[in-house]
Amino acid sequence: MVHVFLIHTLRTTKVEEGLCRVLYSCFFGTENSPNDPQPHGAERDRLLRKEQILAVARQVESMCQLQQQACGRPAVDLQPQSSDDPVHLHESPCGAFHLTAGDPFQEPRTVVWLGVLSLGFALVLNAHENLLLAESTLRLLARLLLEHLRLLVPTANLLLRADCIEGILARFLPHGQLLFLNDQFVQGLEKEFSAAWPR
Repeated sequence: MVHVFLIHTLRTTKVEEGLCRVLYSCFFGTENSPNDPQPHGAERDRLLRKEQILAVARQVESMCQLQQQACGRPAVDLQPQSSDDPVHLHESPCGAFHLTAGDPFQEPRTVVWLGVLSLGFALVLNAHENLLLAESTLRLLARLLLEHLRLLVPTANLLLRADCIEGILARFLPHGQLLFLNDQFVQGLEKEFSAAWPR
């Protein structure tokens, strides 16, 4: 099961000004611990979730930078795109890493991530989830979001399109469940979504 889906910014270098910003996040389910004596208030839960997703986003950003450096790719590869040229997701840096219990989630988790120019996409999963299925799902979600929301165009405002993102997640990642989808079924879901959310 997927616990969190998030979209965040990627800086090209560690010395670049500004911090990693979380642009969108969606939690599936809750993380309640029966051993936690403190009552969970809404504000406390909100702050905890904010800290958790920011920690994941920073780690994804670091992993993406390390992978770019190891591959010898120039930092300009992560610069925002200014034209309508198609993005080839199979060339985008991607990976997975493990989070131990308590750092930052109560239980061990696995993060699958994808860096597309100036944006990072990540899924936080159960520790023993199917990573190939998670990666293909993340690539599908990224492709759909880039196509429908035009996220890489400088004038795109992601915050105003949260309902469209939720529509994509509801169809392709319902309640955080990874789906085994064949091409024909994906095309059917895409047509259904395009009819409901015209570009």
